[in-house]
Amino acid sequence: MGTESGAVRATGRPRDPRIEQAALAAVRDLLAAGGYAAVTVAAVAERAGTTKAALYRRWPALPHLVHEAAFPGELALDLRLGADLATDLGGVVRGTRDALCSPVAAAALPALLAEIATWPDLHAAMMQRFAGVFRALDDRLRTAVEAGEAHPDTRADDLLRLVIGAVLSGVMLTPGQLDDAWVDRLTATLARSVRP
Repeated sequence: MGTESGAVRATGRPRDPRIEQAALAAVRDLLAAGGYAAVTVAAVAERAGTTKAALYRRWPALPHLVHEAAFPGELALDLRLGADLATDLGGVVRGTRDALCSPVAAAALPALLAEIATWPDLHAAMMQRFAGVFRALDDRLRTAVEAGEAHPDTRADDLLRLVIGAVLSGVMLTPGQLDDAWVDRLTATLARSVRP
């Protein structure tokens, strides 16, 4: 039973939140030092000063623990929309790039994507990280359509999938090339594509 599952825990001794924080920090350290291959339940337990059983009580499997460590929160928390549309699209591209290209996230992503077939709930948890971005971009595009800035057929889910896909392919194929110039080029392409 993991923290991502939302399941209700049976009554008993309360969990020590220090164990969870230590485990998440251990995963981040291991990812940064040795990549996904370095992250095993035994290595995390040893580094966190806990037991494998304690980890499995909190997360159903290692990929869930890695996901929570690499992507600890909602990705829209720092998203601020409301400028001109091109600037807002640039913010979405930059924010997605930054979230997925941190050393920890970049080390975890390829393996987590491979684990989705085995753990469908992991896919749902990964997409949940983008839920706020989808909502914020959807609201912004609705305003842009009403103002004549964007084509009526423009959809937030299509745009965000394009951005996520571009960043993911960059992480896997050309990880050192997703610089600010790349953000500007992708933003310009997206801005042209939504014009009425």
